[in-house]
Amino acid sequence: MNADAADTTPTPGPAPAPGRLVLLTTSHRVAPGLLSWLAWQTLRAADRVLCADADHPQLPYFREAGIDVEIAAPTARELVDYCVPGARTAVVITSADGESALTDGLARLAGSGRETMPDLELLPGSYDLPGARLLDLLQVMDRIRAECPWSSTRTHRDLAKYGLEEAYELVEAIEEGDREALREELGDVLLQVVFHARIAQDDPDEPFSIDDVAGTIVEKLLHRHPHIFGDEPAETPEDVKAHWRRTKAEEKQRTSLTEGIPLAQPGLALTAKLASRARTAGLTVPLPTGPGIGYELLSLAIRAESEGVDPESALRAAARAYRDAILAAEAGTA
Repeated sequence: MNADAADTTPTPGPAPAPGRLVLLTTSHRVAPGLLSWLAWQTLRAADRVLCADADHPQLPYFREAGIDVEIAAPTARELVDYCVPGARTAVVITSADGESALTDGLARLAGSGRETMPDLELLPGSYDLPGARLLDLLQVMDRIRAECPWSSTRTHRDLAKYGLEEAYELVEAIEEGDREALREELGDVLLQVVFHARIAQDDPDEPFSIDDVAGTIVEKLLHRHPHIFGDEPAETPEDVKAHWRRTKAEEKQRTSLTEGIPLAQPGLALTAKLASRARTAGLTVPLPTGPGIGYELLSLAIRAESEGVDPESALRAAARAYRDAILAAEAGTA
């Protein structure tokens, strides 16, 4: 008998696919329902879609799209047993806190070496856009404004001094070249903006929101950059400054170049700003004279501005040097 003819052992075919288990993540900072095309395809093709959070913001949109979502929190064992034998696909919609118990369980099963595992996939359904963390800040500020006994009663006037303090601390971080402090102080300044906008939202007569604040500055930037968002050319920084001054003058319709200069700012900065406005306008102004050191400081500040030096920054730098000299004298090393 032909040995080859007698061998009727069937040739083994390819092993069945082990199924697929997808953990679908979504960002709470993106409007619900805005998912990637791959995410929607995966949801529609899945044999089973599960979510442990009955209040997940995506659920109404899944149901509207005809996707049946089970509210359940299956274990890793249950999901593996569902996916592998029938080569089925299960999608788990993860919560904002993640699914640590499930992922830990899957890791243990896969690491044992004794389990046939489904293909495991982490699928981001939506991504944070640049600036998305600002939405977190707004949510935190909303809650603080509603629940904090101190923050809920603050007014714009109450916070005014903090705005000045934070601005000074930001300037100090810049002048010191401290990158870590710069990042922190920018956050503190941003908080002042968000806090004031949240207070304004509660005004009974003239409310406005952070979106109104952002919209106003966007419109201003668009209008003041016609060389980018319009047809006017600008090849040099001087051209840009000229555009800025012209559009600003059109917006403000001022009758005096001194309008809009806050008189409450530090004296050297105030003098420099006045001198800059006069010089830019080509206005010759005789310096006032009088007794006392104030007029000498005025003259020095105007001279500094004309030479391109910020007198406030220059004096702060000198003051820091003076502080170091004091420290050295105290230590006896001067």
